[in-house]
Amino acid sequence: MTSLDAPATKTAAPQRKNRRWGLTAVGALLAAIFLTPYIAMLLGSLKSRAEIQHIPPTYLPQRWHPDNYATMWDTPETPLPFNLVSTIVIATCATLLVLVAAIPAAYYTARRRFPGRTVFLGLVLITQMLQPTVLVTGLIREFFALGINDTWLAMILVNSAFNLSFAVWILHSFFAGVPVEIEEAAQLDGLSRWQILTRVSLPLVWPGIVTATIFTVVACWNEFAASLVVLTTPENQPLSVALTKFIGQYDTAWQYVFAISTVGIVPVVILFALIEKRLVAGLTAGSVK
Repeated sequence: MTSLDAPATKTAAPQRKNRRWGLTAVGALLAAIFLTPYIAMLLGSLKSRAEIQHIPPTYLPQRWHPDNYATMWDTPETPLPFNLVSTIVIATCATLLVLVAAIPAAYYTARRRFPGRTVFLGLVLITQMLQPTVLVTGLIREFFALGINDTWLAMILVNSAFNLSFAVWILHSFFAGVPVEIEEAAQLDGLSRWQILTRVSLPLVWPGIVTATIFTVVACWNEFAASLVVLTTPENQPLSVALTKFIGQYDTAWQYVFAISTVGIVPVVILFALIEKRLVAGLTAGSVK
């Protein structure tokens, strides 16, 4: 290092430090902006109804009411324990069904150049533009004909159908990114096509599977419109529909609305925390070559 390089190095170090502190401050500000509604929801769930409706509003509870989380399960408006079970069952089964159908479909479209392949992928993309509310009349008629209206199976099929296209597209890109030579080498070693898929390709596209899983789970967990119409029995309805029972025309039990919303996001937050690293890897895959 020459004498001319020394001053430049000494100057660059404080600049990097200032830049790091600046990025940290911006990140903390953005985190505060995004976390503020959730903090307000959590604090609201610990207030009484009168305190929430008080004007001017108070930010911290003057008297803490953690009992809201206990009494909300016994409210006469809706059977919340059944609604929570319904949400878990529908989201879990729909996600598994999506993965079972999307993985082989994405693998086949990525490895086979069959006639109509482009049209098929285009139709898959077009289905993403439709929403359950657009087709709700036809869906209900089909469910009545099949005898599965107002059942978990009906909502599992609806959620699977409307999340399948996203899973196929994202997994298709991951399978297409796996070099064909790896599978050819495995085939020379005597592996069957099914063994190549399960033992070779799936571990390589695991970030894509995680990405498809988390987006499908969140979409099924938060689905509202179709559940409101298809599921008419209160015990079969998910939390997203049960939440509306606490919102009346003239009065709203905000303490229970906030409490149920807090309980509803906890499983999703835990899921994100468990697979956050693989989710980031899946979202950024292909950005660097």
